[in-house]
Amino acid sequence: MTCAPLRRLATRAALVSLLLLGGAASAQRAPADVWEADMQRFAAADRAQPPAPGGIVFVGSSSIRLWTGLAEDFPGRHVLNRGFGGSTIADATQHVDQLVTRYTPRTIVFYAGDNDLAAGAAPAQVRADFDAFVRAVRERLPDARILFVSIKPSPSRIALLPAMREANALIRDDARQLNNVGYVDVFAPMLDAQGRPRAELFGADGLHMNRAGYALWVSIITPALDG
Repeated sequence: MTCAPLRRLATRAALVSLLLLGGAASAQRAPADVWEADMQRFAAADRAQPPAPGGIVFVGSSSIRLWTGLAEDFPGRHVLNRGFGGSTIADATQHVDQLVTRYTPRTIVFYAGDNDLAAGAAPAQVRADFDAFVRAVRERLPDARILFVSIKPSPSRIALLPAMREANALIRDDARQLNNVGYVDVFAPMLDAQGRPRAELFGADGLHMNRAGYALWVSIITPALDG
């Protein structure tokens, strides 16, 4: 006759097996992509008003997503906002077809890396992820121009300024060696005389820009688009 301890062990083993199987099934049922809602939103916008090819796609994290006056800030240009807040460079690469290449733009303005560093990525990893983004674009759009907007210095992330400087320098050096890739420096102009982020360019959270911040970006990015 089976003793009670053995029966209890067998019962626990069966429960563990069921939990593991249940967890695997839940993982299969779970959403495969945390950005699916954003991608669906972009697809719906495309169906409602198909973007013309050959324009300028602005893609990246919340600094792009919250740029609600993008069209007014670049009059006479066919601009498209494909920012999705909280995203990283790798997220943009994963969705490069949905965000960028499907529109066959002539220019891509890319801002990301801010969240990468905040999540603990090393500057070298940020540079490597940027290289992967460029390769993904080049596979589909070999002639498109890519402009990387430097990681901005934010008051709420002042502790990351050294890492931001390093990541920006690595990507700037990359851009000099890559064909049709440009580096747009917004980092230095967003610092005050003491080398601290200019608070007047940001909203109350010290992370996202206000209209003054975007006006500064426009003054810097416009010549880069024409260059």
